[in-house]
Amino acid sequence: MWRCFLWLCGLLAVISASGQQPMVMPPALKAGDRIAIVSPSSSPEAKTVEEGCQMLRQWGYEPVVTPHAQAEYHGFGGTIAQRTADLQWALADSTIKAIMCSRGGDGAVQLLPHLGLEAFRRNPKWLIGFSDITALHSASVQAGVMSIHGSMLHAISAQGGTDTVSVTLRRILEGQLPTYQVYPHPFDQPGTAEGVLVGGNFSVLCGLAGSPYDCLNRADEGLILFIEDTDEAMTKVDRMLHLLEVRGVLKKLKGILVGHFTKYKHPENGFDDMYHMLHEYLQHLSLPVCYGFPVGHRRPNFPLIEGCRVRLSVGAGGSQLEYLPSQQTQTP
Repeated sequence: MWRCFLWLCGLLAVISASGQQPMVMPPALKAGDRIAIVSPSSSPEAKTVEEGCQMLRQWGYEPVVTPHAQAEYHGFGGTIAQRTADLQWALADSTIKAIMCSRGGDGAVQLLPHLGLEAFRRNPKWLIGFSDITALHSASVQAGVMSIHGSMLHAISAQGGTDTVSVTLRRILEGQLPTYQVYPHPFDQPGTAEGVLVGGNFSVLCGLAGSPYDCLNRADEGLILFIEDTDEAMTKVDRMLHLLEVRGVLKKLKGILVGHFTKYKHPENGFDDMYHMLHEYLQHLSLPVCYGFPVGHRRPNFPLIEGCRVRLSVGAGGSQLEYLPSQQTQTP
């Protein structure tokens, strides 16, 4: 018994020293479950909230619009205090089974110092969104809770909720994990790797460097990183890429998924486009890289489970991303 006690103390000391939290997969949703609607970033249009909630009802869920989800304060979805209060309530209330953000934009990072990581741990539940919501996904992963980088209210209602992307999101919420097949790209780097899937909007992710909310700080045996961005010049993305190298993050990576990059000037500095520039540097890494993965600010934007262990296989016939459910920890 004494040896077991010492072993447990040692394990807790290691976890405490590394700040590492074991990853937990939130429980699947059932018909009638409540989904909180929050606006942690920019202010949404009323029509977006109305139509998105209507679609969630058609899916069999009960959307609950938080008090300030449709507020507006200097372009944000309310003041920092209002947005924090909405998200804190949604995270803490045990009757809320998932949280869907109304939209991205700017401002989610403002909430992190007022939330803390413990807020994500108490009642693990799915957090859904992308773009600026990357900041919240990163914090959730650091807290040890998986989250869904995926469509928000506008996207699920725009196609009537029956498009492949929306159907995939709905199935994930119901507990079905997808396997993605991606067409080959000339810049693909072949190989197979397993690791914890993290990433999102590249500029938002890099903005968290050195903070307690940076999921790239995880000391897992390996990370599979996915990146996307919009309205960022190739020179800025180049700088962000080298920041990962300076921080030693590239050494932690087992594989990379390169998603959509939109609204940027090209050609630039002799590169035809963003993929050309990224390939110039990523080709020197001995790991699988998949270009053209359907995620980001352009359709299709398939949902990805952040913090989930995956297997990435890249070959001449294309790429495959497979979730490994047998290695996940699920909440009751």
